[in-house]
Amino acid sequence: MPSTVATASEILKEVYEPKIRKQLNSDTVLLDRIEKTADHIDRVNGKYSVFAIHYQRNAGIGARREMESLPAPGNQGTKSARVALAFLYGGVQLSGQAIRLVNSDYQAFASALELELDGLKDDLSKDLQRQIYGNGSGAVGTTSTVGATTAGVSIAINSGIQNFQIGMIVDVYTAANLAADSTAKATAAKVVTIDPVASTITIDQTVTFAANDAFVRTGSANREWTGLGAIIQNTGVLYNIDPATYPIWKATVDSNSGVLRPLSESIIMKNVHQVRTNGAAVSLMVSSLGVQRAYANLLQQQRQFVNTKTFTGGWGGIGFVTDKGEIPMIGDIDCPYNTILGISEKNLKIYRDEDWSWMDYDGNKWDRVVNKDAYAAMMFQYSNMGTDRRNAHFRISDLTEA
Repeated sequence: MPSTVATASEILKEVYEPKIRKQLNSDTVLLDRIEKTADHIDRVNGKYSVFAIHYQRNAGIGARREMESLPAPGNQGTKSARVALAFLYGGVQLSGQAIRLVNSDYQAFASALELELDGLKDDLSKDLQRQIYGNGSGAVGTTSTVGATTAGVSIAINSGIQNFQIGMIVDVYTAANLAADSTAKATAAKVVTIDPVASTITIDQTVTFAANDAFVRTGSANREWTGLGAIIQNTGVLYNIDPATYPIWKATVDSNSGVLRPLSESIIMKNVHQVRTNGAAVSLMVSSLGVQRAYANLLQQQRQFVNTKTFTGGWGGIGFVTDKGEIPMIGDIDCPYNTILGISEKNLKIYRDEDWSWMDYDGNKWDRVVNKDAYAAMMFQYSNMGTDRRNAHFRISDLTEA
């Protein structure tokens, strides 16, 4: 009988190439942009950062005839805003054997230590990128499924499908309980599968869902960054200021009651002009990828060709032309679907004590796991994103994607 690959399989070597091929999208488009362009306050001493907004002019102004009483003196109106820091963490644990034995290219694709530490840093940045678009509640997505769903049965996701990850551990809240910071209906459920085309997931628990139940990273409810989902709104208290009392503390919101509508240059221009009327200027527009495609299609229909341009800082994109200059429009996979956000970057700030750091106050980055041949490390950051001018931004929603 001749020798073949099959008969010689026990003595053949398996040759491992020197690195792992990444299959995950680690883009942090808006986070990178904001960190480069936002006005940073890198050292926040204390739990809060406080600033004042100017919301009212002096009303003691007027014209009079001879010998008439002069206008009653007025004053400027100011109100203090208070931005609280969010406390963010990411941990890793390795067995002693993994640290000691899986440490060279001939033994493994990558050092277990390097893989976990480098991966954790990427994962933390990617999660902050998600939080930029959130509202601080921690919700990664909501469901339209109603009724009991057993483990492994598809759950329909009506918003946020792009935020789910295989292996993510989530709690499930009713919309009311999440808003009230109350009890979750299910905890520590593991995301098992994701179908982004069908917009469904499966988890490893049986849960009775109601419409618009929210999925939140376990333990993170109402503990995340106050992102653009809360900032670019025309209702809701933000930084201790209620726009119902101080109407100038409203962003421009252009929605269509949930009914999708075609994108037009007129819709965009109207919102750019509203921000301009408020006394500010949009410096960046960011959209979902589908809305960016719709915008490109719109330009192709109306012009012979579409020009792309490289903007300040090396950012490239399609420019939206105004009489005040071009505004770049960039697409972001993490942006909410059917949406364009108009941002005044100079009015955004990242408040933080310092960047991601290891929890090593005792001098040790690695802590021995009690009664185990294993070691754990934890990274942390005390930070938040905020704005000092809510009316400098706009949101256009309910747009048809291409």
